[in-house]
Amino acid sequence: MITGTIKTQIDQIWNAFWSGGVSNPLSVIEQLTFLMFIKRLDDLQTVEERKSEDLGLPIARRIFPEGADDKGEPYDNLRWSRFKHFEAREMMRIVDEHVFPFLRQLGEEGSSYGTHMKDARLGFSNANLLAKVVQMLDDIHMDDRDTKGDVYEYMLGKIASAGTNGQFRTPRHIIELMVNIMKPQPGDTICDPAAGTCGFLVAAGEYLRDHHPEMLRKKETRDHFHNSMFHGFDFDATMLRIGAMNMTLHGVENADVSYRDSLAEEHGTDAGTYSLILANPPFAGSLDYDTTAKDLLKIVKTKKTELLFMALFLRQLRIGGRAAVVVPDGVLFGSSTAHKGVRKMLVEEHKLDAIIKLPSGVFRPYAGVSCAIVVFTKTGVGGTEGVWFYDMTADGFSLDDKRTPLMEAEKLGVCPMQALSPEEHAKNNLPDILDRWNDRDAEAARPRTAQSFMVPAEDIIATGSWDLSLNRYKEIEHEEVTHVAPAEIIAELRALEAEIAEGLDRLEGMLG
Repeated sequence: MITGTIKTQIDQIWNAFWSGGVSNPLSVIEQLTFLMFIKRLDDLQTVEERKSEDLGLPIARRIFPEGADDKGEPYDNLRWSRFKHFEAREMMRIVDEHVFPFLRQLGEEGSSYGTHMKDARLGFSNANLLAKVVQMLDDIHMDDRDTKGDVYEYMLGKIASAGTNGQFRTPRHIIELMVNIMKPQPGDTICDPAAGTCGFLVAAGEYLRDHHPEMLRKKETRDHFHNSMFHGFDFDATMLRIGAMNMTLHGVENADVSYRDSLAEEHGTDAGTYSLILANPPFAGSLDYDTTAKDLLKIVKTKKTELLFMALFLRQLRIGGRAAVVVPDGVLFGSSTAHKGVRKMLVEEHKLDAIIKLPSGVFRPYAGVSCAIVVFTKTGVGGTEGVWFYDMTADGFSLDDKRTPLMEAEKLGVCPMQALSPEEHAKNNLPDILDRWNDRDAEAARPRTAQSFMVPAEDIIATGSWDLSLNRYKEIEHEEVTHVAPAEIIAELRALEAEIAEGLDRLEGMLG
């Protein structure tokens, strides 16, 4: 777990950027990603050199060549362990004029660790700032995978004010809820078609390490974990870099994090490829038919991005594949032909498992839109018997822009370290959601006045619009109220009036 000392060190790095004139949080994290990548390259070569020395064999994988670059600078000077000792201006010259061109060259050569560095640029010109940040980064002890991952997660938590182009981070506890509901397995092939910082893929990887540690001890499953299990797509180069670094620092060596405009490109190459999709895609509104992938329009003819993403998920899943995705509420009850068509597909052609309604403040400060988690399985032949609905009212944090924790850290999240009392459940529904999901057989007996309940597929079909909004099926329990008869109320009022009049008469007599 990340310590207070490390948090303080990262905060100091952030403040150094801020005072050095780099104030956009996204720019800060991008520059830190570059520097951490440069440090990682040096670490990788150091490991290879030690291995070579111990075994008495030539270096198997050399990242920094021998000799000098095309400008005459020795490649040794481009290594973090070397230039970190240079004077500030000399360090600036080496990093700006030699290290970054070297990174771009790695990207152009298609190196597995340089793919996202094709347009890498040093984003500031202050030599003292560079020297200070390099020193502070070097002082953070990131010796193990957990610490590296936690450090980067903490850094990513600081881009809260950088939600641009419809991009924003899904809260980590919501991601963990979705991953725990889906329970990734060692044989899964997992995709997030709008990956951003790869939060869902990272959480799935951590779940597998915790629940299936044996998979990393067998060559076949270990190779699958590192090379072919995780697939993330985005069309923002900065997000790709951040996402790729996030996966790397969480111990996934060669995740497929690549450029793709998921709604604009045909999906013939990966149709039916994935066994698990976890996603919270950006819902930016409408697209032109001309820019939308034709294979998606065959599934659902619409310009709405939220419906196109649902079509995309169904297209990319293999038969038997599962998905847990966040959708805006409009998908659940929208009245257009396309909205109804998507819901009909989920209910009648595939297996719709659950609708978990989220409170409207979950994605603040980015957006206050009401959303839900939709859980379904692609079958192609139906299979929906009953749909499980849960009305989440609290996630452990205040539902305003500040998102302040409502309880101690050990009582937050999906799997808190302490059991929650009924009063604490009212502040954090996540453990209860997971418990009820894992015991869905008992849910059929719950009345529709409860926080969760099952709705038979025939009831949903009977609406004629395949309505999936929780309020359509939830019943409100009204308490019986006994009212006093009007005649009694009138008699009581007259008695009060008489009493007031008598009091006034006495007062007049005393004054007279």
